[in-house]
Amino acid sequence: MKTILIIEDENDLAELVAFNLEKEGYRSLIAQDGPSGLEAARNNSPDLILLDIMLPGMSGMDICKVLKGKEKTARIPVIMMTAKGEEIDRVVGFEVGADDYVIKPFSPRELLLRIKAVLRRYGSVETINKIINVGPISIDTDRHIVAVYGNGIILTTTEFKLLYNLAERLGRVQSRDRLLKDVWGINHMGDTRTVDTHITRLRTKLGESGDMIKTIRGFGYKMEKE
Repeated sequence: MKTILIIEDENDLAELVAFNLEKEGYRSLIAQDGPSGLEAARNNSPDLILLDIMLPGMSGMDICKVLKGKEKTARIPVIMMTAKGEEIDRVVGFEVGADDYVIKPFSPRELLLRIKAVLRRYGSVETINKIINVGPISIDTDRHIVAVYGNGIILTTTEFKLLYNLAERLGRVQSRDRLLKDVWGINHMGDTRTVDTHITRLRTKLGESGDMIKTIRGFGYKMEKE
C-alpha cells in the first residue's frame, strides 16, 4: 500500500482528497501547515506528496525546494496543488522541483490519473540497471547515483530519467514531445515548456558539464561529449 502525504490547510479539501485516495487503495496522511508538512515528509518517507502552495508557516514552494535539495527526500515525487493557474506559477513550481501541477478546483479522477502517472514514472526507473559514462558525467542507474568528476550530485527522479534518456541516445536529437512521452509518461498532462524548465535545472546541477546538453532550436535537445 503506497502512502500519500497531503499538505493542505483547507481541512474539507484535505479530507475529501484523503477519502478518494483511500477508496483507491492508498494510505493517506494529512498535514495542515508548512512546518508540520515538512516534518511529516521527513519522518514518514511517503511515496508521493500532494502539496498546496499557499500554506501557513512555510510556503509549498519552500517545502519543495528543501525536500528536493536533500538526498533522503529528493526522490519523493511532488504534485503541487494550487488555485493559481498563471503560467509563471507553473514555471516556478517546476523550477523548485515539482513533478506535476494541478489547479483547483480539480476532479478526483484527474488527480488520481496524475498520481498514477507520476508513481508509474518513478517506479520505472528501477528497471534500468547499468552505468553510463559521458565525459566527466557518470550515471549509475542501479544505485540512482550521478557524479560529475567523481563528485555526487542530487537529482530528482525526473531529472535523473531526463539525463539518462539524453545520455543513452548520445548525439541523437530528442524532440520535446518524445522526451515528454519517455520521461513523463504518455499520460502526462503537461506541455513542452515542462521539458525546457527541467533541462534548465539539470544543466545548473551539472555545472560546466551541463553545456553537453545542446538545444536544437525549434525542436528539442541532444547530448554530446565535450
